[in-house]
Amino acid sequence: MVCPTRGSALLMVLWISAALAAVAFSLANTVRGETDRTSTALDEVRGYYLAVGAVDRAALELLWDVSPQGERKIKLGAAWVDYTFPTGVAHVELIPEAAKLDVNSVPPDRLMRLLTALGVEPGQAMEITHGILARRGGDGGALSAPPGPSFPGSGASLQEVEELLSVRGITPEIFYGTYVPAQGDLGPGQPRLIRRSGLVECLSVFGSQGPVDASTADPAVLAALGMTPDGVQALLRLRRIAPLTPESLAQLAPMLGPAGQALRLGNHSIFTLRATAQVRLANGQLSDMKRTVAAQVSYMLSGRYSPPIHILRWYDTTWSN
Repeated sequence: MVCPTRGSALLMVLWISAALAAVAFSLANTVRGETDRTSTALDEVRGYYLAVGAVDRAALELLWDVSPQGERKIKLGAAWVDYTFPTGVAHVELIPEAAKLDVNSVPPDRLMRLLTALGVEPGQAMEITHGILARRGGDGGALSAPPGPSFPGSGASLQEVEELLSVRGITPEIFYGTYVPAQGDLGPGQPRLIRRSGLVECLSVFGSQGPVDASTADPAVLAALGMTPDGVQALLRLRRIAPLTPESLAQLAPMLGPAGQALRLGNHSIFTLRATAQVRLANGQLSDMKRTVAAQVSYMLSGRYSPPIHILRWYDTTWSN
């Protein structure tokens, strides 16, 4: 016969053992979670400096491209360049500001076509167009938001493209872009969401007042120039195959129509360099963490400036496709 006292003691020991096991399991999960978070934070920091290094390298190599002398490091018309470093890889997008329209001089009809191509409803597009004209010194000042400490009042040219956020009707989605459901019959593996560009990718205070860069202009910018949807798709297909050349662009001219005369290649002095980096892990694989930074770079080659590379804007945090 088992003594009741001994049975109770055994049951108590079992309960205490179970409680200690639960505490140990919870502690192990907490330690593992903190270790993973620390590893992710470390990868993020390493990725940041890898992306910064990629921007610096691309800025130097582009110097040889914009300079009349020197060896060309990046192919003419290239819209991006990939770098492989011992510590990881980086993808750098080369976006000349001439691929965008000048926000302070773009005509109203092009603004309307641009906003329509970005998916803005006609009534809202008209309101935004009037607001931008008022913001940069035209008529209809009531359509601009009240001035504040960050933005001056109506009637002054825009000094930064972010000032468009003070225009009534421009939402963060319209300015920065967003993701929308993909249309049509989607096959296996096809993305359910596609990116819709924003005004920040189409307008700039350093944008072109004439022809825009054909190699990197956003499809909405091409539509704003008056290019037909078929012409836009033909140009996009051509530049996906290989960097554009004057010869290939000339062959496409009949399909582009009159809007083809508003395109140009090369001879740019201000670029946005956007680098996305992934660090290499100890096992040789690339981290899932991606880090993106960007810089707006101006090249001054007149001989009066040393060094000839000037950083106009730096973005510690930005997006990339």
